[in-house]
Amino acid sequence: MNIKVIESKNKKKKPENMDVEFGSIFTDHMFIMDYEEGKGWINPRIEEYKNFEISPAALIFHYGQSMFEGMKAYKTENGKIYLFRPQKNIERANNSNKRLCIPEINEEDFLKAIIELVKIDEDWIPKQKDSSLYIRPFVIATEPSLNVKPSSKFKFIIILSPVGAYYKEGLNPVKIWVEDEYVRAVRGGIGAAKTGGNYAASMLSQEKAHKAGFSQVLWLDAIEHKYIEEVGAMNIFFKINGKIVTPMLNGSILPGVTRASVIELCKSWNMEIEERRVSCEEIHKAAKDGTLEEVFGSGTAAVISPVGTLKFGEEIYEINNGKIGEVSQKIYDTITGIQTGKIEDKFNWIVEVK
Repeated sequence: MNIKVIESKNKKKKPENMDVEFGSIFTDHMFIMDYEEGKGWINPRIEEYKNFEISPAALIFHYGQSMFEGMKAYKTENGKIYLFRPQKNIERANNSNKRLCIPEINEEDFLKAIIELVKIDEDWIPKQKDSSLYIRPFVIATEPSLNVKPSSKFKFIIILSPVGAYYKEGLNPVKIWVEDEYVRAVRGGIGAAKTGGNYAASMLSQEKAHKAGFSQVLWLDAIEHKYIEEVGAMNIFFKINGKIVTPMLNGSILPGVTRASVIELCKSWNMEIEERRVSCEEIHKAAKDGTLEEVFGSGTAAVISPVGTLKFGEEIYEINNGKIGEVSQKIYDTITGIQTGKIEDKFNWIVEVK
């Protein structure tokens, strides 16, 4: 793939402090590639970050045919630029594409587009501790049509956004609301795909939780409302009587890249870890008898998010006295250490941009 590069003549002034709200400012350039039925993916280019025209009848607006991903670039103390397991994100992106009737993107081209865009805007990578450059690849259906059908035209776009530390005041445990009224996804649906509709379905519950003073929603299965699935923006893990337990992937849970990394790390440390169905009843019992030792979420944005409070209906449980657990801290320190080059990468997770 030959990428045409048209450098922006209108370079933006970078904020002195990159400790800004997540996803609120964007770099000078973006990557775009078009798809036309019969031609495939064509015209890859890097150009100025700007608005572009799209028909009001574009299928994305009416039937939601879209995919997105999220990953980060990190600058090490010696000036190297790292990506963390981008091949896993690319693999997941194409799995989402297949489920959503979006043409797959060649994996080498996908990675090359990310690397070349990050290179051209590398000065936007923050240097502050725990900061990074967020990478948002996405595909939207652009064919102007009101017919309910897969689009014959798409745009693949990558944009970049500098982000500060996820935890402004340190790695503090969050409060989680267990949702027992609404559902986000069902097996056989699109819960395992990274697409906008899943997040639209979560917003009402998220608002309800925020108003009650909770930061995240923990979703239950859509059929029985009995088994735990995932948090709004994270996968979830429980440490019960020394054992790490996480809900198994079942078609309605997003296969997180950080989730996979946590599992691999725990296995490398000879920790007992299980991927299986996890019922509310099991967590209730463990919380009551004191064997629920830690709860934490995993995701790209936060890496690890320790949970200090769980609310099941009218019952509220404090986890580990509201403090981060030893395992949660160790996983966070290890993954962020590998991402920033402070810890040796024994897993071949890092891709060096330069």
